[in-house]
Amino acid sequence: MCKPVNIRVAGFGGQGIMMFGQMLAYCATNDNMFSLWVPSYGPETRGGTANCSVIVSTKMINSPVFTNADVLVAFNQPSLEKFKEMIVPGGCILYNSSMIHDPILPEGVRGYGIPINDIALELGTIQVSNMTMLGAYLEFSELFSDATAEKVLEKYLGEKKAHLLGINKQAILRGREALRALKG
Repeated sequence: MCKPVNIRVAGFGGQGIMMFGQMLAYCATNDNMFSLWVPSYGPETRGGTANCSVIVSTKMINSPVFTNADVLVAFNQPSLEKFKEMIVPGGCILYNSSMIHDPILPEGVRGYGIPINDIALELGTIQVSNMTMLGAYLEFSELFSDATAEKVLEKYLGEKKAHLLGINKQAILRGREALRALKG
């Protein structure tokens, strides 16, 4: 990785946006990289658009602020509309195609629609849709291995939520598979 990767993650409050961002930052730390995770709260916790910024780098990060992201991960239509113009040319948008249909993306930006809600429901619970999207992002970015993601997930869930480890691992795997199928 030559330059820092700026990632914006956005969706409704309650969709696991913050966990997604924290997982990326923790994966970077686990792999001896630098990372920053900056959440945005406020009215978002009541169902509005919640978002966080994540920066991952092999070098020290001088500022937690960026204007344009390399990648936008959009969990819903309002989030896509709010942030899609803030993607660098040649950047990418991963979006939840279970909720976003036929999006109009900025010119020069790649887009991949992953039906994360549908996949999560097939697994038995909508609560793992964020981990499904994390799997898709991990496949897209190739930044972190499955072993890193699983180790971080295990630590993140802790003993109290250890019973959720299996289904979250399945969700990450299914997200990877979904993106792999889109890329061909």
